[in-house]
Amino acid sequence: MSCFPKIFFQREVEEYLTKVFRNNELITALGTQEAESKYQSLLSHLSHPPAFSTVRVNTHLASVKHVKKLLFEEIQKQFKGLCVPVLEHPKLQDILIIPVIGPRRDLKKHTSEVIVGAQCGYAVLRGAHVYVPGIISTSKFLKAGDLVSVYSDIEGKCKKGAKEFEGVKVFLGNGISELSRSEIFSSSGPLNGMGIRMIEPVYLSPSFDNVLPSQLFLQNLPSVVVSHILNPQPGERILDMCAAPGGKTTHLAALMHDQGEVIAMDKIANKVKKIKQNTELLQLNCIKAFCYDGTKALSVEKREDEQEGPPFLPESFDRILLDAPCSGMGQRPNMAYASTLKEVTSYKPLQRKLFTVAVKLLKPGGVLVYSTCTITLSENEEQVAWALKTFPCLRLQPQEPHIGGEGMRGAGLPLDQLKLLQRFDPSAVTLQGMDINSLQDFTEDDLILLANKDCIGFFIAKFIKLNSK
Repeated sequence: MSCFPKIFFQREVEEYLTKVFRNNELITALGTQEAESKYQSLLSHLSHPPAFSTVRVNTHLASVKHVKKLLFEEIQKQFKGLCVPVLEHPKLQDILIIPVIGPRRDLKKHTSEVIVGAQCGYAVLRGAHVYVPGIISTSKFLKAGDLVSVYSDIEGKCKKGAKEFEGVKVFLGNGISELSRSEIFSSSGPLNGMGIRMIEPVYLSPSFDNVLPSQLFLQNLPSVVVSHILNPQPGERILDMCAAPGGKTTHLAALMHDQGEVIAMDKIANKVKKIKQNTELLQLNCIKAFCYDGTKALSVEKREDEQEGPPFLPESFDRILLDAPCSGMGQRPNMAYASTLKEVTSYKPLQRKLFTVAVKLLKPGGVLVYSTCTITLSENEEQVAWALKTFPCLRLQPQEPHIGGEGMRGAGLPLDQLKLLQRFDPSAVTLQGMDINSLQDFTEDDLILLANKDCIGFFIAKFIKLNSK
């Protein structure tokens, strides 16, 4: 059930993607009509939020059962008694899944309007309230306490502080303004607090603002799968090469029972600060975070024994996670993808540089997991084909759990290798809405199966290093 238009790409990016999803291997396997149908379905899914919110329980501090009870009570409070289930996952035993109710098409629109930026709008569609930095425009006479309709400026054409906007805007729901227009656009400098409290969002999803902050971490389902696939063990030395904001880093530490060492790197200082904040919040001690460029993390000279940070000597790590910088086309919701083709294609060489360093830093017998949150062949299956050809010491490994689909055809990989890959493809299910009545028609197993598929676009490959050559 489509509520929003399909995702919009710049023309050159759209042409590039069309070729990807109409490649000869795919057409031969599926036929032209099915390949095209899947592609169009994917474009619709990308502009809509996933059908479930997923939270990872910090099992270092709390049990899943205990957090499930607290979260159910919190959601009932937020939803004013509406009974929405909190589900455990049979294969991911440290997450909880909450169905999203929507789209709600019967909401009355108010004359007073607030326009927010696209990124703020996407957050609202996944359960967030509107914070002042995300507000671009409000109606002229907006007062605190006013009922307002909130819209997203998906093309980025609304001027900051405008009193009206007639451009392309998408309705996100209704809320109550916490501030007046003059307070929102104060000349004394921008505020950071809540601007609009959402009371009738188009998609009803819990807000996790300050909800059990040390016990819960809001994370997309495939992002949780990645850490389980790396499967770190207590006492091992793990490297998370591109770690911000720290969701996977802290998950790895929890899976190791906070025993061993997790080195987290990112080259942007503010992002490293965020990793450290999350580490402290979740009370994990085995994580060491460094501001460092992963492409330079291999030491060519002997290090001082006391040096604990990068660069590192070859064969220093038992397991490495490379959740690589990517074009991010799998993120949902996204109604207008802003990047140019030059930006999209710039990630492939960077990913290869990082991958090359990762292979050299990995011990023989060690495990390397490569992942992205994008849908292209060039950043996913083509990178696997390149890696297997470039590094004879690497072998693809089965993934556990394997709850996504197999790899996509088009990179020349044989079927047995494609089956070892894991691609989460949102188009694998029909886009459908969910209201509180239809929710009762689903069994718990049905909901879990749907959650496995109706998530962000994501890719995972798992390698083992056979020897040091």
